[in-house]
Amino acid sequence: MLSVETGLKEAMASIEGSVGAALVDYTSGMALGTLGGGKDLDLAVAAAGNTDVIRAKVRAIELLGLNEEIEDVLITLGSQYHLIRLLRGRGGNGLFLYLVLDKGRANLAMARHQLKRIEAELEV
Repeated sequence: MLSVETGLKEAMASIEGSVGAALVDYTSGMALGTLGGGKDLDLAVAAAGNTDVIRAKVRAIELLGLNEEIEDVLITLGSQYHLIRLLRGRGGNGLFLYLVLDKGRANLAMARHQLKRIEAELEV
């Protein structure tokens, strides 16, 4: 099992092209842990903004009456991928892993695979 800090370190170290990672509570919009980022990427601001994305998508699924759960959400920018993976089980409800990748260096399929593995090992 990985702690929040160790899980974020694992994401940054094992996922090629990682720029920043966070564990976010989407009920409050607060980042429970962050790693990476920088002056051009404020992970606390990004966490709060992406909380709105998740809330809107959850609401849309409910309004549509879909019996589905979100696995992940991908936002593609000109130079970055923003990957949001909702946590399931072991107290993870209401939380998501947020990963920012450099589009030129990242392998999106591998990043999704690695983030899923980290989620499975994360102890919240």
